[in-house]
Amino acid sequence: MRVPRRLSPLSLSLSLSLSLLCSAGVATAATTTLPELSVTADGERERDNPRVKDVSTATRTSTPVRDVPQAIDTVKTSNLLDYGSNNLGKALEGIPNVSSGADTRFDSVRIRGFESSNDFYLDGIRDDSQYIRDLHNIERVEVLKGPAAVLYGRGGQGGIVNRVSKAPEHGRRSSIEAQAGSEDMRSLYADLSADPSDTISLRLNMGNLDYNSFRDGVDGNRQLFAPSMSWQLTPDLNWLVQYEYSRFNRTPDRGIPGVNGRPADVDRGTTYSDTQRDFIDDQAQSLRSRLNYQLSDNWQLRHTLGLFQLDSQFDNTYATGYNAASNTVTRQRWQQDLKTRNLFNNLEAEGEFATWGLHHTVLVGLELGHQRRDPLLRNALPTNQGGTAVPSLDLDNPNRSLQHNGRMRVSSNNHTVVDSRALYLQDQIRLNEQWQILAGLRFDRFEVETTNRLTNRSEPQTSTSTSPRIGVVYSPWREHSFYASWSKTFSPVGGGLIGITPDAAGNTNDTDPELSRQKEIGVKSDWFDERLSTTLAIYELELYNRRTRDPINPELIQLSGLQRSRGIELTATGNIVGNWYVRGGIGLQDATIVKDNNGLEGNRINDVAKRNGSLFISWKPQLGWYAETGLTMVGERFADNQNTTLLPGYGRWDALVGLRTTDWDVRAALNNLTDKTYYASATSAAQIQFGDPRSLVVTGTYNF
Repeated sequence: MRVPRRLSPLSLSLSLSLSLLCSAGVATAATTTLPELSVTADGERERDNPRVKDVSTATRTSTPVRDVPQAIDTVKTSNLLDYGSNNLGKALEGIPNVSSGADTRFDSVRIRGFESSNDFYLDGIRDDSQYIRDLHNIERVEVLKGPAAVLYGRGGQGGIVNRVSKAPEHGRRSSIEAQAGSEDMRSLYADLSADPSDTISLRLNMGNLDYNSFRDGVDGNRQLFAPSMSWQLTPDLNWLVQYEYSRFNRTPDRGIPGVNGRPADVDRGTTYSDTQRDFIDDQAQSLRSRLNYQLSDNWQLRHTLGLFQLDSQFDNTYATGYNAASNTVTRQRWQQDLKTRNLFNNLEAEGEFATWGLHHTVLVGLELGHQRRDPLLRNALPTNQGGTAVPSLDLDNPNRSLQHNGRMRVSSNNHTVVDSRALYLQDQIRLNEQWQILAGLRFDRFEVETTNRLTNRSEPQTSTSTSPRIGVVYSPWREHSFYASWSKTFSPVGGGLIGITPDAAGNTNDTDPELSRQKEIGVKSDWFDERLSTTLAIYELELYNRRTRDPINPELIQLSGLQRSRGIELTATGNIVGNWYVRGGIGLQDATIVKDNNGLEGNRINDVAKRNGSLFISWKPQLGWYAETGLTMVGERFADNQNTTLLPGYGRWDALVGLRTTDWDVRAALNNLTDKTYYASATSAAQIQFGDPRSLVVTGTYNF
């Protein structure tokens, strides 16, 4: 049975009423905000500017982008939501050498050719659960390219994605936004602020979204409730508390299969799932607390506590392949009941001091993590065990009334516990006006234990790793910085989706972590009186110690595989002149499997294009009419590592026009103006996702 998809009108109206009452309070004193949540004072013009001057993801300190010896890209979510998209994969789509591999179940991304689907963070706190993230409570998304274990621990082979949430801002105006568009898309969101006293600021983001789809039988509903509070307890102590509840209930859609090496030549609306019964229901809750204590003018102490919980259920009948003899699409049916919980404690000391003429910005951190994951999986009972086969569907005229109503069996029922501990040290050293050095080192201990409840067997694994990073920045002129960096990261057994298979083949041999290393050089520049910023980066990134099966004895695991990505990137963001703004970039990369024991050597890594990029140009006066247009380009790429199915490249053209006054902002966006048929991503040769056709989205915002 599909789950109801409506937010109670009573709860919505009560919440809005209470929030509007709170917004009556006005205060005059400013509250202290954390570096990564700082708000610029240029008002409307700064909001229009896609350029971000300072970031925290790369160093966990507020650092000018030009002083970071590593490429980092930033996307303001307002630029995405204006086009009616609340999708993280779409937000990252045009970033050079970043590609989305997301399907209907959870966010997935490749950075510089490498899987980074477990390297998501929320305000610097690990957020690696399997679900689709909501962006309405997010200010911006920062993508740090290359290994990031020196600050964030395991994973980060290609980089990390950190979402920076909306936080209370003293004196900020409230807003209500309504949106309607093609395929019955309609939403109502509120972003409310209040200052009950001189020391307390409140903010509430909440709303509801309903939509249908160009895909037959596919629809969904999203709900969001996210209050936050910033409390200046004393002149030196600030407390930021944030809670977020999001629910996403939708029809799963795994796309279409590949046929003869290309995506099947079928209508964009054709689906092969059981749209009458299939559903995915994700309910995610996050509670974050951050205490910031100013010990002195030069030192501060931060304590961060993050608690995350996900309850996810699905029933999904989806395509698994194509049978040329019968021109049918084969399918499987799976059910899952997944519960995850993450608890992270982080204590950091940040300070500045000078010694022997050198200026140091030092960061010392201790991180303690505890994670649990409980997936219960069922699938259709095989016919050789008395079950009923899942009906296949005709490729061209699928009859989706052909349901599987046979018995389901428990496929797996595991309980996994992960305990992680880490200590890290970083020093940003300014040698003089021209030279800076960034050096860091982190030690991690990762312990995972999985219990198979069906067999009552448990197995633990423990990994330790030391992750270094060093970078040099040379600024011969104020507007230009040349940099070089080297970094390393690790991926332990069971550290991805967290969990191992007790007594599985290979668990007793070569269980050391997979490792990644990156060499990068580049130049970061500011132009036109520091209104426009550019980054040019050249890199080589290698995943070595990669797990592969012994070709003679598949039960043996060898750490002998190697994948390599080499590329170049150019990005530009900021204000060109007057009211003209630009954001975009282009990336070229070659991501291949260099060494492999299983016949994949020399193949290109799946879902990675050799070329991609985007360019958006906007004209935005502070008041009156404004407009934007942009092109997103993605080259051809393979749907699978076997390189059997090729997805053609594409270019998509979008445009937006709007009118705003002091209180009102009304805009209309047209996506995919030329109605180009393209393929956005693929998780395998049997599951290829169509890109959205031409669609219209109209948005109205009232500020008060």
